[in-house]
Amino acid sequence: MEYNPGAIEPKWKKYWDEQQTYKVTHRNNKPKYYVLDMFPYPSGSGLHVGHPTGYFASDIYARFKRLKGFNVLHPMGFDAFGLPAEQYAIEKGIHPAISTDVNINTYRQQLDKLGFCFDWNREVRTCDPAYYKWTQWIFLQLFEHYYDLNTEKAVPVKFLVSEFEEKGNKHINAATTQEKIFTAAEWRKLSALEKSDILMNYRLAYRKTGYVWWCEALGTVLANDEVKEGVSERGGHPVEKRPMLQWSLRITAYAERLLNDLDTLDWSESLKTHQRNWIGRSEGATVYFDLTGFSKKLEIFTTRPDTIFGATFMVLAPEHQFVNNITSPEQKEAVKAYLQYTKSRSERDRMAEVKEVTGCFTGAYAIHPFTNEQIPVWISEYVLKDYGTGAIMAVPSDDERDNAFARHFDLPIIDVVDKSAYPGSTLHDKEGHMINSDFLDGMEVPAAIDLMIREIETRGIGRRRINYKLRDANFSRQRYWGEPFPIIYDKKGEPIPLGHKSLPLELPYQEQVKSQNGKSPLATNTDWAVLEDGKTRETDTMPGYAGSSWYFLRYMDPHNENYLASKEAIMYWKEVDLYVGGTEHAVGHLMYSRFWHKFLYDKGIVPTIEPFKKLINQGMILGRSLYIQIDKAEGGRRLHVPISLADDKDRLYKTVFEQLKKDDSRFEDVDSDKDIHWEQDDKGLPFVALTVEIEKMSKSKYNVVNPDEMVAQFGADCFRMYEMFLGPIEQSKPWDTKGIDGVNKFLRKLWGLFYDNKGELLVSEVSPSKEELKVLHTCIKKVTEDIERFSFNTCVSAFMVCVNELKRLGCSKKAVLMDLSILIAPFAPHLSEELWEILGQEPSIHKAVYPVWNDEFLVEDNITYPICINGKRRGEITVAADAIQEDIETQVRNMEIVQKWLEGQTIKKVIIVPGRMVNLVI
Repeated sequence: MEYNPGAIEPKWKKYWDEQQTYKVTHRNNKPKYYVLDMFPYPSGSGLHVGHPTGYFASDIYARFKRLKGFNVLHPMGFDAFGLPAEQYAIEKGIHPAISTDVNINTYRQQLDKLGFCFDWNREVRTCDPAYYKWTQWIFLQLFEHYYDLNTEKAVPVKFLVSEFEEKGNKHINAATTQEKIFTAAEWRKLSALEKSDILMNYRLAYRKTGYVWWCEALGTVLANDEVKEGVSERGGHPVEKRPMLQWSLRITAYAERLLNDLDTLDWSESLKTHQRNWIGRSEGATVYFDLTGFSKKLEIFTTRPDTIFGATFMVLAPEHQFVNNITSPEQKEAVKAYLQYTKSRSERDRMAEVKEVTGCFTGAYAIHPFTNEQIPVWISEYVLKDYGTGAIMAVPSDDERDNAFARHFDLPIIDVVDKSAYPGSTLHDKEGHMINSDFLDGMEVPAAIDLMIREIETRGIGRRRINYKLRDANFSRQRYWGEPFPIIYDKKGEPIPLGHKSLPLELPYQEQVKSQNGKSPLATNTDWAVLEDGKTRETDTMPGYAGSSWYFLRYMDPHNENYLASKEAIMYWKEVDLYVGGTEHAVGHLMYSRFWHKFLYDKGIVPTIEPFKKLINQGMILGRSLYIQIDKAEGGRRLHVPISLADDKDRLYKTVFEQLKKDDSRFEDVDSDKDIHWEQDDKGLPFVALTVEIEKMSKSKYNVVNPDEMVAQFGADCFRMYEMFLGPIEQSKPWDTKGIDGVNKFLRKLWGLFYDNKGELLVSEVSPSKEELKVLHTCIKKVTEDIERFSFNTCVSAFMVCVNELKRLGCSKKAVLMDLSILIAPFAPHLSEELWEILGQEPSIHKAVYPVWNDEFLVEDNITYPICINGKRRGEITVAADAIQEDIETQVRNMEIVQKWLEGQTIKKVIIVPGRMVNLVI
């Protein structure tokens, strides 16, 4: 009987489905363990071989923990709302509800072939109204809460209103953008709309006009992490900054908690550092500068108030609200042109290493609060509107960007810190003593910072402050395919939240799904958007990260109609013990999920302060990409060519190219005779040599490999083990099918321990020998320890060594093969089930007990020592493991090889390193 994965794998897939092998409940006395994958976005192209890498790792660990006696929650679902699905549907001319459903079915079919232990009874889809009912409910909770800085938690807005009615807002210590102080009497005189506008400045979910990234081609606002190098990450379309009325989430209120609680997480230091840098905590002071001829003061934030005497000019972000008002008539045109330039510049571009200095003088002047001198006010792209106050005091002697700006525009530079006593000190180091700084002269920098802040507060021109680079999260999208906001507006524009009983507010089916003129597609659906009495619905939809910010909680109790999950289920599963996913979500999904979780913790809904205890980022599977060089003489451009069109020498023949040109619009403008240098093969056929690069596997690079092909050829178990064998889970690895044959041979060799070449069963009831037990228990120890370290590639190596040794020993003994089958079950779940059945065992092997190694079987009876003379190896000796040093020395001295080397020599010393070596010094 031969190993036939094509027959074995469907058989056990059917068995697992019928027996509900992986179904779990929280009503269980076993210790719990929650393993989670970042659920996939079901794109139209389906899975490629890179997608399952993290799933395989988490599946192995989930199966391992189940065998170790844990009640394991390992669910799967689909992140089904958002821009990619909508764009795919528009491109294909299909409604997104239909295309998403088709794509999910494709993904499900592919996943089902790969042997995962997902509890599919818990599947969630973020586009399902039964699911996004609770996304809408969480949004409404955010809307109805503000952040109290005294208690450091979210508090219902109704308590804030009570405080306003009794005392006004003077004593409120909250995360807010409210600037004006009012009394209780003034509050009571306000209209309902005016009160609503003030409360918006406190709510955790609030609406405001702000500058956002608008992409005309995609017809929607994009988040900062969706814009790369000045274009949209999806499609590479132009973007520009636009002021728009948008919903936002006040994530900044949780900045300190998001920062501090990173220390409680078992995440990689690189990932935690990424989040710390994104949050960007800095201590300093707010300082107010008067502006000549302008009534309002210019607020700046600085971490180096000690350098204020070196401030020789001010710089505002181009989007700063003061720019239009303070610009002089003479500078209007220049400023207008500069603002047009900065519109399409992404924050990443603007904050990149200085290559080109740009800016424009506004014609306005600020008054230095200590010297009373007038200093010019400029605008420049290197200052960002949403970081700090969107304005800086420029100190060119102690800041690289300020220095480059001053030198470029010939502005004064005043040295204010002498670092001569600190060799190697940089501009960023807070060390040195103050010069040219009035009352600070002679002081060391740290003391000068503290004194200057106290002086600023004494003079009433500013205050001590902690600032964060983190900005509030934009939560509106001008798209169709997303969660509708559960908000209605009255005639005056006051927002009215829907009641819980009105949820879910379902997304209406409509043919028009593309935005027009910056308006959401829902705005065109007047039957849905316009209500009686002049009321209207919010027509923007929520972003893709809305549904993914809490999905892990829904898995705990996915069919609950009354709560997002029952208290009983949440208290049992608590948090995710192991989360596996890509690093690309470091400051998007992971940050938002942590924020939502902390809010739900404040409300007493979840019992933990963090959602994900341990997180592993899997590396990418890299593919071979092929490029064709176009317009080579002019420096030209390169276009990806589908790998299937090249021959085995990575050549593209002209006949194939001509067909490609007809089929692919990217090549329409290519003149094959002028733009491509053709060579000839030995038959005279023209071809072009393609450029090979190893890069991320993706549809856009035409280098994807379908996992269905691997399963059809080698089986899912082989595919699973091969991906794990490629290298450490955290590292990126190139895909190369040449190596998969070695894993395939290993599985067949394992099968050969059960059956001989004639198909005869080899399994015997004979007790294993000591040597056979040593081989087995060495493998148990190695694999168990390496799984706990998530070192799956070394586990596969250990299996190979073990099987080779058992084959050498001719071991087909049942006692050994049973433990080996359980040991390999997390890696090769189908094959192990078949072997378990062959061994006469039931029920499923995945409900067995994981083997434990016995140290007694690992103890060596004998030890082989290399024999060295004056440090050079001359032979070896095998002695009993418990032999004393005197006996070892005696045996060594009497060895024939040693006698030969000692002839005519005297032994000065015998060095015996226990268990390692013997060295004779002569």
